[in-house]
Amino acid sequence: VGGGPAGMTAAMESSKHGMRVLIADDQSNLGGHLRYQSNISSNIEEFSRMDGFEIATDMAQRVQAQDINILSDTTVFGYYGNNRLGAIQGNRLIKIRAKTVIIATGTRDRPLVFRNNDLPGVFLGTAVQRLIRLYGVKPGDRCLVVSSNDYGLDLAVDLLDSDIQVVGVIDARKSLPSNIDSIRRIKEAGIPILSEYTIREAKGRKCVKSAVVVRLTEDGNMVNGSEKEIPCDTICLSVGFDPENGLLYQSGSKITYDSQLDEMIPKDVKPRIYAAGDVTGYHQLQITLIQGRIAGLTASLDILNSESSKDVRAVSKALEKDVMELGKFEDAYRNRVNIRHLVSNPHEDGKKFVCFCEDVTDKDVFDAVNEGFRDIETLKRYSTVSMGPCQGKMCSTNSVSLCAKATGKKIVETGVTTSRPPIIPVKLGILAGGSHHTTRITPMHYKHLDNGASIMDMGEWKRPHSYGSVEKEYQAVRERVGIIDVSTLGKLEVKGKDAHKLLDFIYTQNFSTLKIGRIRYSVICDESGVIIDDGTVTRLAEDHFFVTTTTGNLEFVEQWLKWWSETLGISAYIINVTANYAAINIAGPKARDTLSKLTDLDLTSSNAPYMSCKQANVAGVPARLLRIGFVGEMGWEMHFPAEYGEYIWDKLIEAGEDYGIAPFGVEAQRILRLEKKHIIVGQDTDSLSTPMEANMEWVVKFEKSDFVGKQSLLRRQKNVSVRQQIGFVVDDEGVVEDGNGVVYQGKPVGFVTSSRFSPHVGKTVGLALVPREIVERGEVSIHNNGRILRARIFDQPFYDPEGKRLRM
Repeated sequence: VGGGPAGMTAAMESSKHGMRVLIADDQSNLGGHLRYQSNISSNIEEFSRMDGFEIATDMAQRVQAQDINILSDTTVFGYYGNNRLGAIQGNRLIKIRAKTVIIATGTRDRPLVFRNNDLPGVFLGTAVQRLIRLYGVKPGDRCLVVSSNDYGLDLAVDLLDSDIQVVGVIDARKSLPSNIDSIRRIKEAGIPILSEYTIREAKGRKCVKSAVVVRLTEDGNMVNGSEKEIPCDTICLSVGFDPENGLLYQSGSKITYDSQLDEMIPKDVKPRIYAAGDVTGYHQLQITLIQGRIAGLTASLDILNSESSKDVRAVSKALEKDVMELGKFEDAYRNRVNIRHLVSNPHEDGKKFVCFCEDVTDKDVFDAVNEGFRDIETLKRYSTVSMGPCQGKMCSTNSVSLCAKATGKKIVETGVTTSRPPIIPVKLGILAGGSHHTTRITPMHYKHLDNGASIMDMGEWKRPHSYGSVEKEYQAVRERVGIIDVSTLGKLEVKGKDAHKLLDFIYTQNFSTLKIGRIRYSVICDESGVIIDDGTVTRLAEDHFFVTTTTGNLEFVEQWLKWWSETLGISAYIINVTANYAAINIAGPKARDTLSKLTDLDLTSSNAPYMSCKQANVAGVPARLLRIGFVGEMGWEMHFPAEYGEYIWDKLIEAGEDYGIAPFGVEAQRILRLEKKHIIVGQDTDSLSTPMEANMEWVVKFEKSDFVGKQSLLRRQKNVSVRQQIGFVVDDEGVVEDGNGVVYQGKPVGFVTSSRFSPHVGKTVGLALVPREIVERGEVSIHNNGRILRARIFDQPFYDPEGKRLRM
C-alpha cells in the first residue's frame, strides 16, 4: 500500500523472488513525495545527480518493467483482518486478500494551532510543494515559512527555485544546522532567519495580509515585547509530520509517540504486515530504500518458508546484510535529527482551531478536560475533535498534545484514539456494490437445466418454474407420481434438554407432547399475534428436533430462535443445516411404489403413517423421510446429504419410469397446494394476518402456559377479527390474478391473495382476504380489468376435502 520509494522498492524486491505483487497507490503516478520534493539529500551513487522527480520517474519505469500489478488512483480505506483490505478506485470497490501486506503510506504535514489559522493563505508545506512542482501554481507572491525542522528550510529553497519571494524563515529551534546546503542558499538570497521564533497569529480579514511572530523561551512561553509583524500573503507551515498509520493501527499493530522523532510511529507490527518508509518516522531516502528492500525480502521469506521453497537461503542472506546496514543509518539519523515539538502558541485570545472539520478550538479542548473528559477517547467524543470527514488527519496529534498539556501527562502516556475503517469518506453506493443479487442454486440445479426447465427467481434462489407443460406436471402428480426439488426450504436442528420448551414458546402448537418420529405443522407469531412463518417440526429424539421454515424466512427464524433461547436462558442450541441437506418431495398415487424400489423401509400407512418421520437408506444414502402432503397427495419429503442431490434425483426418475414419473416445478406446486387451500406465508397472509383470520384456529393451543403472541391472540379471540380468509370459485368467464381487488357495492374491500385455474374443478379458484360480513353473503365480487366477476365462497378444500388421498 503506497507507491512511493519504499513501496516501489519493496514491490521490486518481492517480485524479484517470484512473488505476485500488487501496488495500490492513491496518486495518478508512482513516486510519492519524490515527485514534488526536489531537494533530496542522497548519498546513493545511482541517484547522486538527480532531483526528486527524476528519481521517482526512474524508479517507476523499473517497476513498470517488472510483472507487478499497479492500481493507481486507488485508496486503500480499511484493513479488515486476515490481510483483507478494502480499496476504492473512482466508483469501483476493490477487495484485496494478500498473504503479506507492506504499509508504505508515507506521512502528511501537521498543522499548527495559532490565532486565525483558518485564514485563506495558510498552507501546509507539502501542499505548497505539490502546487509548485506538480501543477506549476504559485501559492502566493510573498511567502513566510514557519518551521521547526530541516524540512522547512528545504521548503524555503523550493520556493526560491520557483522564483517566489520568501519574506522570511521563522524557526522554533534554538540552534540551526550550519552545515546544510539549504541554510547557505537562504542566506545567499538575503532572506532573514529568525530562530527560536514561532507564529502567534495571522492577520487579515478575508485572507492573509501579515503574520505576527513571537520569540519563545526554552519551555515554550512567549517573550514579552518580542512580537514582530511581517507582511505576507502566504504562510507556509512545516512544523512536523504525522505518519499515515491508520491501516497499521487497524491491523492491530501498536502505535506510540517517539519524542526524539516527534511522530506517532509503529511498534510491534503484527505478523505478515510490514511498515516501510516515511510511515516509520524516518525521512531519509537511504533509510527509505533499505526499509523497502527489507520489507520486500521479509514478506517474500514468509511466503517461501510456508511453501518450503529452496530460495529461502538466498533471501535470508540478502536480508541479513540489509538489516545490519539499516541499523547504522537509523542510528546516524537519530543522532543528527534536530526537531522542536510545536503544537500551540502562547496567545490566549481569538480562535485557534485544532479541528478544522468540526471547528474545535484549543479552548474547547481545555474546557472539555476541565469538565472531566481527561481520557483522549472520551475527550474526542465530547469535543468532537477528529470526528469530521478527515477522521483526525489534520488534528489527531495536536489534540493528543493539547490533552497531554491540559492533564499534565506526557504525550506517550496520553495515547491515541482508535482508528477504524474507512480512513477516508466512502460513498455508501460504492460499498453497496453493483445492482446484481446474490444467487443460490440447489444441488440439483443443473439437472433441472438438462430437463429443459425454465428458471425463476425466488429471493436469492433459482428454482424451476416448469418443465414445458404445467398441465402435464399437474396430471403426473394427481394421477401418477411426480418429484419436485424443495432444497430451498430452511432447515434447522434444535437440540438440548430444553429444546421442547423453546419450541413450545416460539410456536403456537405444543411440542412437549409430540412423540418421537412424529411431525406437527405450526406457525410462528410475533408479539402482536401476526403470522411471520410456518413449517413443520419433527421430533427425532427427546432432545432433538428437525425444523423446516419457508424459503425466505430462514435467517429470521434462526435469529428469532437464538434470541429467545438466550433471553429465556434455557438450554437449547440452533444449527442451520440448510446447505447440508438436499430435499425432494415425491408425491402421487404411485409415490409409495416408486420409493419402495430404493429402500427396504416399510412404507405402508401402518408403519409410516401420515405426519410421521422415518430414517432409512434410499439408494444407499441415509435420508429422513417426512410423510407430509403439501400438494394434497400421498408423498414423502426426503432430506439427505446435499452432495447426493443429483444421484438421488436420477435414482428416483429411474425407479419411477414404469409409473410415468415426471418432475414438476413451482407453478404446478402452487396449483396443487391451492386446490387444498394450503397457504403460503407472505402471499396468502400480510403484516396483519393472524391464525384466526387465516382459518387456522386449530393450530393455536391456548392451553399452553405461554407462547409468543398468546395475549394478543386471546384478545383477538374475544374480539372477532374484522377480516377473514376465504376460498372462492369463479363462476363467470375470466382470469383472476393474484392481487385483484374484491369489491362490495362498488367499493374495494379486500384482495385476492392466490388464484389459479383448477383442472380438478374446471374453473378458477383462489384465496382472498375480505371483511367478515361479506363471508356471510356466500359470494364475492372480484374486479378484473374493468369487469366484475362473480365468485362463490367455498368453505372446504377444492380437492379431496376429507384428506383421504394424503393418508392412502
